[in-house]
This record gives sequence, C-alpha cells and structure tokens, in this order.
Amino acid sequence: MSIIQEKSRRDFMRLGAGSLLSAAAFAALPAVVADATQSGDAPMQRRRGGRGRFRSVDEALAQGVSSGTVVGVAALAADARGVIYEAAYGKRDLAGPAGVTQDSVFWLLSMTKAITATACMQLVEQGKLGLEQPMSQVLPQLAAPMVLEGFDASGRPKLRPAKRAITLRHLLTHTSGFTYSNWSDRLPQYEKATGMPDIAESRNGAFASPLEFDPGDHWQYGIGMDVVGKIVEAVSDQSLEIYFREHIFEPLGMTNTGFLISSAQKQRTATTYTRQADGSLKPLPFEMSQRPEFFSGGGGLFGTPRDYMAFLQMLLREGTFNGAQILKPETVAAMRTNQIVDLNVNPLKSSAPAWSNDANLFPGMQQKWGLSFDINTRPGPNGRSAGSYSWAGLLNCYYWVDPVKKVTGAMFTQLLPFYDARVVDLYGGFERGLYGGLARV
Repeated sequence: MSIIQEKSRRDFMRLGAGSLLSAAAFAALPAVVADATQSGDAPMQRRRGGRGRFRSVDEALAQGVSSGTVVGVAALAADARGVIYEAAYGKRDLAGPAGVTQDSVFWLLSMTKAITATACMQLVEQGKLGLEQPMSQVLPQLAAPMVLEGFDASGRPKLRPAKRAITLRHLLTHTSGFTYSNWSDRLPQYEKATGMPDIAESRNGAFASPLEFDPGDHWQYGIGMDVVGKIVEAVSDQSLEIYFREHIFEPLGMTNTGFLISSAQKQRTATTYTRQADGSLKPLPFEMSQRPEFFSGGGGLFGTPRDYMAFLQMLLREGTFNGAQILKPETVAAMRTNQIVDLNVNPLKSSAPAWSNDANLFPGMQQKWGLSFDINTRPGPNGRSAGSYSWAGLLNCYYWVDPVKKVTGAMFTQLLPFYDARVVDLYGGFERGLYGGLARV
C-alpha cells in the first residue's frame, strides 16, 4: 500500500493549514443501488430478488457520506451465483456535480497485489516458476541480498550478506526481508543516507533496497510483490500491462483496469482526500506515475469497482468466471492457505502518519498469510468465516473473500491516511449489513 508518485508526495507534505472542508459540506446523493441475484457468468446481467435485505448497508453508506466520513463510496458484494449488492453514494469530487458510480475510476494501489499474485501463479501452474525456486535464477540482481543491521555513528548503513537465498514463496508471503518505508523505521533512514529512491517514485533504483531481516525469519509488509512483477515480466517476456490485459483482464471482462489511464477514464477518476486533524477532508492532487520506469506489481493499477468485483468472483468461484478459467481450483485453494507456517502477520506500525495510521485488520487475532492474502484464523467480528482472506489499498479500499459462506465484498474510497478509523467502521457496517441480509434469505 505504499505506492505514491513522488511529486504527489512532495505536494502532500506542503498541504497544511489552508482552507479546510467542513463536514457540513457533505450531502448524500441519491444512491445507485441494486440488490439482485445474477444468473450465469455475464457480470452485470442480473435478475431481481430480495430488494430491501440490505437496507442497513444502504443506510450505513449514506450516513458515511452525510457525516463527512467519506466524500464518495462504492460497495459491491457477490455470492456463488453472482452480484447480490452494489451501491454508490456521494460524489467523485466535491467541486463537481458527478456522483460516484460503479464505473468511477479508483487508484487500487495494494489491491494490485492479488492480481500480480494471480499472474505469478499462472506461471507456477505452467511449470515456469517454482515456489521454492531461488529468484536469483530469474533476476540476477537478487543473487547477493544484503541485510541492513543498522547505522554507524556517522549515519552510514551497516550491511551484511543474507543467510539464505530469496525464494518466490518469500516474495509472495512478505517474508523476504523487503519492507516499505511507510511502515519501517530503518528504510527511510537508508534512503536518506544513500539517495536510493523510494518504491513510490516508480524508479528502478528502488530495487537496490536492502533487506531488514533474513529471508524466512519474519513477516513484514514490503515491496516483494513489486519484485514478483519483475519476475512475471522476465518469465513471460511481456510487460505487466500487456500480460495482465491478455491473461486476466480481457478474459474477465475487466476493460477499465490497467496501469495506464486514458483521458476518458481520467475524467471518471475519484478525487483523493486527506483527513485533517479536526476530522474534515481536504482534496489532494494524486496520480500514479504515467511514465514509470517499471509497472508496479505491488500497487500501480487503477480500475473500477465493477471490474474488481469480476476478479473477486473469479477467486470465489475457484478460478473460473465469465467463461474463462484464470486459475486452477487447487491453485486458488493454495493461495488462501497459510503459507508462512509458524510465523504470524504483524500489525503495521506507521512511520509515516501522513500516509498511514497503524493498521491491524483483526486486532487480538492470530493472522496468517497466503499467497498474497491476509487470513483470519477465527471468525471475524462482522460476519466473515474463519479462513476468509482479504487485503486493502492505501487509499482506504478494502475487500474480502469468504470461501465458507461463499460471499465476497469490496468497498472503495479515495482517502488518506490509510486505515482511517471512521472508514474502517464504515467497512465493518457494510460487512455486518451484508451478512445480516444474507441470513434473512
């Protein structure tokens, strides 16, 4: 969730005491709501059924806009048969008349990771990659990884060789030793001492990052999925933009998702806002780099809620959707299974409060990690089953897939810093209302 164009980062840090938008400026727009059950694989061909089951979700989302929690929000859910709920409230931008819809464009950031993992696992299925394979065999720059142990009295980094090779499993599970500067005390200091660019700048120099621990020793969120993106490109001999389009987006009908955004799509992009100290929201000019040195497999995609729900339905249906098999059922099962054994997912401790709050999707619960998903080991507080898998994007977008109750949901906003308490509460209300409505069938 740490992929922000450097110009936007500098602009953001200059945003300060200027004029603030009061919560009173927010007014709920009429919602675009569907409560339906879909037949077949056509993503948006639905038959009506059970309207009103999810009224509490409608009320929560509308209240989220009217209270100033968000400027705009879109939410969707599907079961094994198809889309059962979709709604959009609020505006794309307070300065304009357009409302949020399911075809509004959102910067997905770390919701990109699941798609990169899917591409990678397609290559594993084909025997072109192995989970235990040292990735120096694919990317020679990984042949001699160095671990950052600290800094000497003059501030120079102290490095040592890593004890073991970096495997594909390490990268997919955030156990490689690579970290993110937003949730690291050491990496920002290393960047300052060496001039190494942050991964947010979309410059290849960021891949010179040291490790913060030996591969396999810990779990810590980091840039490993960006490295996986490089691996997919090297093995497939295609850019991620082309590989994703041909092997994932076109088969699933995801026509509005990609790394490069068209002029027409840009006009439908939701504006990013930042939460101010008094709780109000202020607009932030934000855009992923459209001239990157690399396509970020860790967080570079934009897309629409409707598109992303097609991807989630593919996972829910064990790898097949819209008449296309993207992954084998056994591959999807492996991706949602604990792949870090005795290690645990650690809470994200923010080192950059402008970008992220401390974050823990399930406080007090042991969490595991699959092949790019957080796994709750006990039932969640809002309805999802033990063994459900999920993740999020830096701009407070969230999703989950429940393989037990066969339901998936996602909520989209564009708001910093990440893990905003008010948005997290809204997400919980969406989930509770969804499961409550399903129980009333």
